[in-house]
Amino acid sequence: MILAFLISLFLQTAAIQPASVMPGSDRASETPDQVGGDDIDVAEIIFEHIGDEYEWHITEWKGKPIAIPLPCIVIDDGVHVFTAHHAEENGYTFNENGKLINAATGKRPIDISITKNVLSIMMSSLLLLIVILFTARWYKKHDVMQEAPTGLAAAVEPLVMMVHDIAKENIGPDYRRFSTYLCMAFLWILLNNFLGIIPFFPGGANLTGNIAITLVLALFTFFTVNLHGTKHYYKEIFNPDVPVFLKPIMPVIEVFSAFMKPVSLTIRLFANMLAGHIMILSMVCVIFIMAKYGPLLGGGMTVVSVLFGVFLDALECLVAFIQAYVFTMLSSIYIGLARAHED
Repeated sequence: MILAFLISLFLQTAAIQPASVMPGSDRASETPDQVGGDDIDVAEIIFEHIGDEYEWHITEWKGKPIAIPLPCIVIDDGVHVFTAHHAEENGYTFNENGKLINAATGKRPIDISITKNVLSIMMSSLLLLIVILFTARWYKKHDVMQEAPTGLAAAVEPLVMMVHDIAKENIGPDYRRFSTYLCMAFLWILLNNFLGIIPFFPGGANLTGNIAITLVLALFTFFTVNLHGTKHYYKEIFNPDVPVFLKPIMPVIEVFSAFMKPVSLTIRLFANMLAGHIMILSMVCVIFIMAKYGPLLGGGMTVVSVLFGVFLDALECLVAFIQAYVFTMLSSIYIGLARAHED
């Protein structure tokens, strides 16, 4: 396991040194020496690696970036499809935030491009579908009463049973209606949390550290809770059994509380996963920052950075599981509260 962490850290180092440069940006005209010189902009390197991009940057070889070009698809007086390197030829450029804009008008078109995060969603969802189908295939061909699961089924079953028990405990008798959603949410978040830690393709995308992704996940829980709420649930929101002088106040508080639940789910998952990525990238950047101070200090700090990097990688794996578990647990609790009856 330690060897795996060391290999992971080495690959992160290889990926970080040549920070990706978007075509059309101010840094696109710089030479490799200017981009990776003595003065390293740690913040710029980190935010380039945790942000979304119109290409999947992998590393740099002999001064040339190695990246997977992704299709830029914009709707602006018709549908235009091109890669980031050919944006200017098609009349588009990038603003200070790295987003496509019309070079003539300076306005943003309707952008439905297949970016790094979009491609990562497609690949992780396909991978999860394959895992589920292969697991289901094993159960279809074997008698679970006579034979213990093996292979992929043996790895997936404990996770599914754990979510199943969470739903049963927190939701109540009709938990089976919601256990499928909770299981899919847990497995999808867990898979993308671990893929985000892997520093090479097809990993490395910061999906669960993207607030737009975590917001959509939280909205799924929000709509599941409120579309399946019982009469008692809505009675407690709009007409709670409280003293008369509190009746005008309590509905406002309860409605605010209902909307704050998805907000808390969004920020909790987003902040924890983003912080983990930033800490690991910061540790790797220390190696390049200290390199200019000579071999003694640079070598010593490299050892320290590697040790801390291994520790942070192990910690991030633990956080990846905990955050998927917490999101699922809180979602089941919110659903259970909405399914509560007066008795």
